[in-house]
Amino acid sequence: MSIQTPNWVKNAVFYQIFPDRFAKADFPKNADYQFQQVEFEPWYDPPTLQGYKGGNLWGVIEKLDYLQELGITALYLTPIFQSACNHRYHTHDYYRVDPMLGGNEAFQALLKAVHQRNMKLVLDGVFNHASRGFFFFNDILENGPYSPWVDWFKIYDWPVSAYNGDLPANYASWVDNRALPQFNHENPDVREYIMRVGEYWLQQGIDGWRLDVPFEIDVPGFWEEFRERVKKVNPEAYIVGEIWGDARRWLDGQQFDGVMNYVFTGPTIAFTARDRVDRELVEQPDYKPYPALNATEYGSHIEELLALYPWEITLTQLNLLASHDTARLLSIAQRDRASVKLATLLLLTFPGAPCIYYGDEVGLPGGLDPDSRRTFPPQEEWDQELLQWHQNLIQLRHSYPALRTGEYNILYAEGLVYVFSRRLAASELIIAINSGTEEAMVKVSKEKLHSQPSRLLQGEANYGWENDGLNLTLPARQGIIIGH
Repeated sequence: MSIQTPNWVKNAVFYQIFPDRFAKADFPKNADYQFQQVEFEPWYDPPTLQGYKGGNLWGVIEKLDYLQELGITALYLTPIFQSACNHRYHTHDYYRVDPMLGGNEAFQALLKAVHQRNMKLVLDGVFNHASRGFFFFNDILENGPYSPWVDWFKIYDWPVSAYNGDLPANYASWVDNRALPQFNHENPDVREYIMRVGEYWLQQGIDGWRLDVPFEIDVPGFWEEFRERVKKVNPEAYIVGEIWGDARRWLDGQQFDGVMNYVFTGPTIAFTARDRVDRELVEQPDYKPYPALNATEYGSHIEELLALYPWEITLTQLNLLASHDTARLLSIAQRDRASVKLATLLLLTFPGAPCIYYGDEVGLPGGLDPDSRRTFPPQEEWDQELLQWHQNLIQLRHSYPALRTGEYNILYAEGLVYVFSRRLAASELIIAINSGTEEAMVKVSKEKLHSQPSRLLQGEANYGWENDGLNLTLPARQGIIIGH
């Protein structure tokens, strides 16, 4: 069976937005929802676990020109549905965009504005669990065993205690968090409800779903049916799962198009940041930015990763360096800008869709949650060098199809120097990274190449072709791209 994945994803550059923290704009005077008197936390104060900053979708619309200039072609928004928490993974209503974000009206305006720019919009689907405020669960809290929705959740005993921690909860909840009652996915009504939510927002015009903790839903055929119904609405819809490790079980062509590729993230940080990694900021079990890797070890990780999935799947992985679930790379690397630049170079030249976590491109720091979810900084605080680095790399990715869908071949991986090529038909580019603190001189055999790229497109280095190959002199902590 041939595997089919969305073509647009292979050429996309994603930008992940945490809506409460990215941008805040005044609601239009004729908007359905207005919160003139709501008190939010001061925008630039440090974020708290439960506080709201008041970011909204009207603000995202105002930032679209900036994102387009950066080179972004697709947005991935963390949950936007009505919820009683700032991250909105506690869904109250799967059909209603949170009024604080501007409601369904602001969403429709955003979707229209995104599509007018030939950009895509992917939403976050939290389908493993709901919240205590979800109507069907709330009915259980009110009526106990008499509720008609009892079988929608996994109730063990009575009374159900959703708020009093001194009593047993008596129901299944995600990671034993009473605020997140787990759906009973064996119930055909629950299954149909989730399928229809998936279909509904695609019918409204979204371009795909990012699925929160989909590995928790282990009902046979569930994700196969989800894919079938989503693709029936839009064959080019993107389905990407939050799987932190080996995802072959879900990437068989029958379920997801890709996953959040943390298997790329960890080794890439371990090679570029090396001993600068602040270990207190990398606690996730399947996310391994340490111990430090040399070029040979990094090359082995990349070869294993590229062999893990069919090429069609590799091209639609969601590659990333940070997300709302991790500390930001600048802080992980203890503010070492070179680590961020080198890792970003590897991200923007790797097969699959690169995803930039909002603010990383302007040097926004951040530790573990909630610090990783800071508000987008004012322009006077932007790291302009880092922003230019991102813009240049994104533009090169858009300009050279080989950087998006071309073959990936490791040319040299010794010491702390890693060199590879991306080739598509007659187009060939060479990418070289020196993650060491000393200048490095290496020779790349021309036998591994199909041409002799000679134009320096990004970075700084001395280089020249001889009969037997390419001589490279790479400054310390420098990465380059050479092309035609």
